[in-house]
Amino acid sequence: MPVNLRKGQRVEVGLTHVKIGLGWDPNIAIGAEFDLDASCFMLDETEKAPSADWMIFYGNKFSPDGAVEGADDDQSGGATDGDDDEIISIDLTKVSPQIQSIVFVATIYEAKTRNQNFGQVNDARIRLINAKTDEVMYVFDLSEDCSTATGVEFAKLYRHGGVWKYQAIGNGYDVSSSLKVLGEKYTNEIFEAEE
Repeated sequence: MPVNLRKGQRVEVGLTHVKIGLGWDPNIAIGAEFDLDASCFMLDETEKAPSADWMIFYGNKFSPDGAVEGADDDQSGGATDGDDDEIISIDLTKVSPQIQSIVFVATIYEAKTRNQNFGQVNDARIRLINAKTDEVMYVFDLSEDCSTATGVEFAKLYRHGGVWKYQAIGNGYDVSSSLKVLGEKYTNEIFEAEE
């Protein structure tokens, strides 16, 4: 039985291979489809990515160390029935020693143009899954605390005392291009592309 996490809650992972699944259900009543994107930033001790190559998203699916594989882009939330629409796979044994944490984010593509936010998304959730058994370990509901957000830092994996821990974050951003803002926060790069 998976554990439902609260914002700020921290747990020890105790696994070497995990998947982070982003799931949501289509909201037919709103009109335009919701295109949520799962991305992550692999950060060093300064809490910055060593370069933009360590930003894993639909435009860069593999980390330089081979530890992270990004999600295929489900543009409607209809790819599954209640499970994960986008999955990021992580082999914690391959994570470069310079990387101290991996921050996972979810953004809504063209959120401002479509006048969309996480409060309008049906059942937006994040799941940490044991990649070897497909057992769901932890679930974090994204809709609850981030109802006006167009982008959310939802969780992070981080090294602590020689083990990997997982924290539910739930920090929302209500900006015109949330992936751009998060990219600039976690790298020293300026992004011009639309999310």
